Amino acid sequence: MVDIKAYAMVATALFAIGIYGALARRHAVGVLMAIELMLNAATLNFVSFARLHPADRAVTGQAFAVFVITVAAAEAIVGLALVLALYRAVKSASLEKYSLMKW
Repeated sequence: MVDIKAYAMVATALFAIGIYGALARRHAVGVLMAIELMLNAATLNFVSFARLHPADRAVTGQAFAVFVITVAAAEAIVGLALVLALYRAVKSASLEKYSLMKW
């Protein structure tokens, strides 16, 4: 059986990669993918920490994981819709071009 520390280390690495990707990317789709990676790290933490409490194992961690996956799907849909709308206006997916738009 894998120790909880291994799951926590993997989740920390995923979250760190997601933070780096969100801060370093110039492309809007890359930033959305990095945010998804951070949400997956949180989901991994919920499920792995639910294994520590056997009485609540079937309810809490998995329920939060399903909630996070639902929120991540909604975020991806809304984010991609915004990127598509901005791409039609600016003809670029670069985040630097979006700050120059006048609304």
